[in-house]
Amino acid sequence: MKQDSTRNTAYTVDCEDYVHVVKFNPFDSGDACSLIAYGGNNFVVVGTCRFQEEDAEVEGMQYKTLRTFHHGIRVDAIAWSPETRLDALPPQIRFCTAASDRKLRLFTSDLQDKNEFKTFDGHTDYINDLVFAPKEGQEVASVSDDHTCRVWDLEGNEKAHFVLCSPGMSVCWHPEEAFKLMVAEKNGTIRFYDLVTHQAILSLECEQTPLMSADWCLKNTLKIGAVAGSDWLIWDITRSSYPQDKRPVHVDRARLFRWSQVNENLFATTGYPGKTTTQLLVHHLGHPQPILTGTAAVGSGLTWHRTLPLCAVGGDHKIFFWVTEM
Repeated sequence: MKQDSTRNTAYTVDCEDYVHVVKFNPFDSGDACSLIAYGGNNFVVVGTCRFQEEDAEVEGMQYKTLRTFHHGIRVDAIAWSPETRLDALPPQIRFCTAASDRKLRLFTSDLQDKNEFKTFDGHTDYINDLVFAPKEGQEVASVSDDHTCRVWDLEGNEKAHFVLCSPGMSVCWHPEEAFKLMVAEKNGTIRFYDLVTHQAILSLECEQTPLMSADWCLKNTLKIGAVAGSDWLIWDITRSSYPQDKRPVHVDRARLFRWSQVNENLFATTGYPGKTTTQLLVHHLGHPQPILTGTAAVGSGLTWHRTLPLCAVGGDHKIFFWVTEM
């Protein structure tokens, strides 16, 4: 594994607009291709990807747009539902978005005649993140600058409401911990809530601010990662409420933290867009330096493929893909 290798993108997909957010489907949709969704200034595009890393018959990457959904306003966050199936008859696509008008929108489509969307109202400020319940997909959790985390049913009814001490930046729901919700706040606190009792059951502290993004490791439920200030931080929740490991990575400030879906020691961080470029760094906990450095023109969003060590970032009329080693 080459240390600190600056890497050009492995693949790019051209898009009609600026890409504000990009999200691989983290769930198995019953198809060999991976679903990906990206949001622009007033639409969401859902497409499929297939990479040569997983299929020898593919040269490079194959991308196909399945449908463009009119959104009418800038898309800020996207969450996939585990109910999305490409192998059903008819297929079902379901995802939820957060937008700059403080509303959530739930889209359901069979990629033919049925295209529905519902609007969820309640947040009074900017929504920073959202996630579906990972098992049944019957609820959506969202966090906002309005100092709340809210849990909704698919009709848009509020099922739970947690009051936070500062803006909610990230919310995670782990498939192996279906009755707990992880909420990360801008003031550097990460709390776990019991969804049965609606009580906070555990909290972690960054000891620095602003916390901009946190993630719960899919491959190891005890591992939490975050970026705060210009550092990344890692916790083992059985050991301490303070980080076991931290490192300064982005000169200005770090923006996003995402664990790989396939390796508990692999994660990526992005910096704030500078004058021209955003830095993407891929880290491995066994290596002192980033194992991959990439740049994207004013990039936004960060997402990992479900089965490959491959991540994507949105940008100006493009999605950029990087492949790393395990």
